[in-house]
Amino acid sequence: MTSSFAAAAEAPPFNGARFCLAENARLRADKTALIMAGAGDDVRSLTFGEVDRAVRGIGAGLRALGLAPGARVMIRMGNEADYVLVYFGALAAGLVALPSSPQLTEPEAAFLMENAGASVVVVGAGHSIDPAGLGDRILLRSDDIAAMKTGPALPDYADTRAEDPATLVYTSGTTSRPKGVLHAHRAIRGRRPMHAHWLGLSEHDVMLHAGTMNWTYTLGVGITDPWACGATAVLYDGPRDPAIWPTLIARHRATLFAAVPSLYRQILKYADLGAVDLGTLRHGVTAGEALSPELLAAWTEATGKPLYEALGMSECSTYVSSGPTIPVRPGSPGKPQPGRRVAILPAEGPADPLPPGEVGLLAIHRSEPGLMLGYWNRPEEEAAVMRGAWFVGGDLASLDAEGYLTFHGRNDDLMNAFGYRVSPNEIEGVLIEHPGVAEVGVAEMAVRADLSVITAFVVPKPDVVMDADDIMAWCLDRLATYKCPREVRFLDALPRTANGKVQRKRLPSAQDRASSQDRASA
Repeated sequence: MTSSFAAAAEAPPFNGARFCLAENARLRADKTALIMAGAGDDVRSLTFGEVDRAVRGIGAGLRALGLAPGARVMIRMGNEADYVLVYFGALAAGLVALPSSPQLTEPEAAFLMENAGASVVVVGAGHSIDPAGLGDRILLRSDDIAAMKTGPALPDYADTRAEDPATLVYTSGTTSRPKGVLHAHRAIRGRRPMHAHWLGLSEHDVMLHAGTMNWTYTLGVGITDPWACGATAVLYDGPRDPAIWPTLIARHRATLFAAVPSLYRQILKYADLGAVDLGTLRHGVTAGEALSPELLAAWTEATGKPLYEALGMSECSTYVSSGPTIPVRPGSPGKPQPGRRVAILPAEGPADPLPPGEVGLLAIHRSEPGLMLGYWNRPEEEAAVMRGAWFVGGDLASLDAEGYLTFHGRNDDLMNAFGYRVSPNEIEGVLIEHPGVAEVGVAEMAVRADLSVITAFVVPKPDVVMDADDIMAWCLDRLATYKCPREVRFLDALPRTANGKVQRKRLPSAQDRASSQDRASA
């Protein structure tokens, strides 16, 4: 993994949790830091003073376990306040927080635990981990965390350095298994260009985020950014109903709302926007999926509120956006935020930036403070994304003469499922184990002009009768829900190259088995 610990040896201490909480606890201890909104009138809140105390208590409890600096603490919890308290508690103690999705199956969670070499696994109510794979790892449950929050507290946050590892997040890669992305404490400070140029964020804001806590979009934009500015964060843990969000905006007087485009689309379809007062809302922000010009226009017309898009990745969060200082241009996520060094590189050859208008690989300079330290124990994949002074994540894009970016898709086959990057290899690896499946390919398929979904293209074994429900159930038992195909097509054969490689880009246009049978019988 790329790191500069030696070079940072003489650097002053910097701890991401201290950066977000210590000054707030000193200057505005009684201000509400976090609101957890549930169904109906169920509302729980914590002040900055309470968050600071709980985080330092959890930090002390973790440190008392005798963990070495940089030990990984895996979090397997639901959308609850303790999730974020444990996350920051790990950073406060000089450990590495490993957030994981509560949607992961036990085998998926076990892979993360083993691959990361986690020393501690924190399991919340309603979640589990296979005890057979724990080994000598320490298992903590909700009761243990509750005791730590009120127990002895760290007198101060750990004196980590800016380059020391802080978080390890897993994202789908080009192989069949997710890969770990290791971030330093400096990544939290590296988010500052977003505050002015995308979010328009200050201490006076109330940020309502529609995501769940395990997602880097939520942990970053929904919690870390508001706290870094002294603002209030609002999250929701009640029943998932797209019509609830305008009500929550009005009830909690949210000034900013963050979600993925698909949720904005659902709000327009299912919510009665005329029945609530959105007067406090200054604007919405969106990331994770491309924002279509049609959805942008529909939201603006229905609410009268701006909607600012951003483009980012697990390796660097968001670095291209529109916002208060960058005018919206429909069809473009915006410009590189001031201070970011972004370029378009040729797919092959020297890493020399291309001129405006040419399509190539979107790259960000390796001096970027928000950029990852590296991939966890994946040196070959890490080397593949480093080209000279640039990090290249695999997005195809172009920049026009004014600096606006146009996204042209992925240079590889990674898919986007509601903002999560998903590897087709991982889904194919699960489906090929189905006793009735002879061959399978997975790709995104457009179901509307502005919406594509993960689709499984299945070739059944001879004389095997299958249906889509069978495939769906198989996946739901073995994959997180967001990774599961939304559509299933049955084919007689997969489109392949002369060398036998499946051509995923041709899968959506392949003739399905029912159509070919109908044509043959006619």
